[in-house]
Amino acid sequence: MRVLVLSADNFEDSELLVPYYRFLEEGFVVEIASMKKGKITGKHGYEVGVDKTLEEVDADRYDLLLLPGGKAPEVVRKQPAALEIARRFFAGNKPVAAICHGPQTLITAGLLKGRRATCYWSVAAEMKEAGALYEDSEVVVDGNLVTSRQPSDIPAFMREAMKLVRK
Repeated sequence: MRVLVLSADNFEDSELLVPYYRFLEEGFVVEIASMKKGKITGKHGYEVGVDKTLEEVDADRYDLLLLPGGKAPEVVRKQPAALEIARRFFAGNKPVAAICHGPQTLITAGLLKGRRATCYWSVAAEMKEAGALYEDSEVVVDGNLVTSRQPSDIPAFMREAMKLVRK
């Protein structure tokens, strides 16, 4: 199994690192893609190495897309390559897991219309405007899509994400 993480500086540390290490524990290959190679730094100072630029990503080589939150999605969603990656995952009906502000990339990519989803409270109005069926729940599963609201939802988020990759 191969997991792709899309992020940038100012990611929410726990929302990237907990899934990252949980997937590694399962023996999955986990790669992080961002605008440039090097390192990205979370809101609380944790650094992670970037394996690929967004333009280098071949979405067909991955089994799950992870979109952590924090302030990073505000930057990621402005990148055409990130939007195309998200669209490729949806087109292939591959699992996508987005938490907190992570769904902003899916909103910009036009992928949430008619889909059940959740997000951080401050993104809820935008999610509804995009046509999503917003639910204020710790985790929402709609087909291949898993979404959660915030760091305290990570246990439920990971439980459901793991179910999708084990199908």
